[in-house]
Amino acid sequence: MYNYIILHKKFFSFFFLQNFYKFLSIDSIGKSVLNNEIYAIRLGNGPNNIFYSGSFHANEWITSVLLMHFVEEYCNAYASNSSILGYSISKLFNSTSIYIVPMVNPDGIDLINGNLNKNTVFYKNVLKISRKFNNIPFPNRLEIKYSSVRT
Repeated sequence: MYNYIILHKKFFSFFFLQNFYKFLSIDSIGKSVLNNEIYAIRLGNGPNNIFYSGSFHANEWITSVLLMHFVEEYCNAYASNSSILGYSISKLFNSTSIYIVPMVNPDGIDLINGNLNKNTVFYKNVLKISRKFNNIPFPNRLEIKYSSVRT
């Protein structure tokens, strides 16, 4: 499962790679409720703008994986002056600025993947809310991992 810790480690490696990939721009655009960084990546410097985001909803963690894979492929293609699916990345770089926020909701991702501390106020509030909606099950992974909390 992909989670905030994996994403954070990936960004530290990207910060390191900025020494090699001078064109790679990474910034924090804010923090989540649980104080996790929300990262943004910029690829390219063209006048056309494209924005991609992933993991708005907790069950959408796979979108973060796909976007980070795209960033890696793009960087490799640009550095080697090659293409992706027949598109010249050098031309794309000069014509388009691509902005990517791979994990908009790191707290939700950690909740759904069982990486959220059950003693946090945030977890307890989510659990309390979930009890009001019996027809929407609290995630099975969490049922098992946090079963002592629900009793």
